Amino acid sequence: MWCGSKLPHYINNARFCNYSMNYDVIIIGAGPGGYSAAVKAAKNGLKTLLIEKEKVGGVCLNEGCIPTKTLLYSAKIFNSIKNGEKYGVTAENITFDHGKVVKRKDKTVKILTAGLKSSLQKAGVNYLNAEARLIKLYKPDKNEAGNTGVMANGEVFTAKHIIVASGSSAIMPPFEGAAEMYSAGFVITSRETLDLGELPKSLVVIGGGVVGVELASYLNSVGTGVTVIKRRPQIGDGLDGELAEFLLKDLKKKGINFIFNMRIARITEGSVVYEQAGETKELGCEKVLMSVGRSPNVYGLGLDEAGIEFSADGIVTNEYCETNVAGIYAIGDVNGKLMRAHTAYREADVCINRILGIDDAVNYTHIPSVIYTNPETAAVGETEESAKEKGYEYEAVNVSMRYSGRFLAENEGGDGICKIILDKNSREILGVHLIANYSSEIIYGAGIMVRNKTKVADIDKIVFPHPTVSEIIREALI
Repeated sequence: MWCGSKLPHYINNARFCNYSMNYDVIIIGAGPGGYSAAVKAAKNGLKTLLIEKEKVGGVCLNEGCIPTKTLLYSAKIFNSIKNGEKYGVTAENITFDHGKVVKRKDKTVKILTAGLKSSLQKAGVNYLNAEARLIKLYKPDKNEAGNTGVMANGEVFTAKHIIVASGSSAIMPPFEGAAEMYSAGFVITSRETLDLGELPKSLVVIGGGVVGVELASYLNSVGTGVTVIKRRPQIGDGLDGELAEFLLKDLKKKGINFIFNMRIARITEGSVVYEQAGETKELGCEKVLMSVGRSPNVYGLGLDEAGIEFSADGIVTNEYCETNVAGIYAIGDVNGKLMRAHTAYREADVCINRILGIDDAVNYTHIPSVIYTNPETAAVGETEESAKEKGYEYEAVNVSMRYSGRFLAENEGGDGICKIILDKNSREILGVHLIANYSSEIIYGAGIMVRNKTKVADIDKIVFPHPTVSEIIREALI
């Protein structure tokens, strides 16, 4: 027990004496938003406590961003070798060892987790592995910073500032048979998909958002027969419609089947039964991947007791990530605004800056989104649909990626799109949308252009290295 002595920086399931330990900042959840906020706070001299009930790194590091990209890269290499003849490279007896790929994924996660723990220690972050909930400390109607505490491991911890970064969980919709088949292992989520011992010969993906499309792309690339079924006739939720259609055609060309405008009737052992155009149909498969989205982790946190406004869609926050209760913030997936790890990083910066007295706010329009399929899709700013909805007088500039010499040299027979949304009057760049390899590495630069309200006339002052795929932005506008 840590009694009457200096509390060590790294606490793991420690038992504490019966007194409150006061902090400047307490953070619930050690995902991207939580751990980055903790490190920034501690480095700026704030006494910081980070509490996580599961693993450091959250979903992103352990069962999301990093694991999926590790698998997708192996699939990309496999497909590059299979198609090597186009580039004058021939290989025989090409195999894909999924078991080795999973082991490499686990090794990558282990290395990054160790590095993250080291960063927390070096920054001086106090860490507690426990389940946490908010409790009201004083009068229920009193709304001032420091009026809410955090209970964990049977102790109450207090701080003037509390950041809720509890993340999200995969949704298991109430389809008939879904819960039972999940318990039986026939229905899986993204978490189980990343740890499959063997690749299924056939798989049905329910949902065609970012996660569903990425995992469909991976499994299709390595030999699984994949069918994606979705109620609405568009994949990649939030994508510009033109890019979504291009991606759909490309994935179909690679062998992924799509069924739209349908309704799930039930899931049975070995099949999905759905209704379409008044007919009931049955689709057999070895596994079903449930990928209909994620739900903010808002329950069991004591939000009601603390008086925080929230719904199943997330904790209500403003552009400063502040809740309706003074001194309490919510960042990352739990506020439901834009479920991306890099969104949480930005929100973490805003929170700590506000606590330090630095004026800062989040502009969600400037945050890029990426789908790591092959080819990648990346976007920032307004889509054609959102520009129209917001009443912009806009112009959409659309060019083939084959205008890029680097792209043409490295993508035999391939194509892609660079689409730029411009304000017709000011000629400012409102949005940039790319579908091509390297898109994820280019989009941050486009995000700077959108943030800085770059005009077409300014583009010829920007020097793009040659040959690079990024030059396509200049090609589109000059």
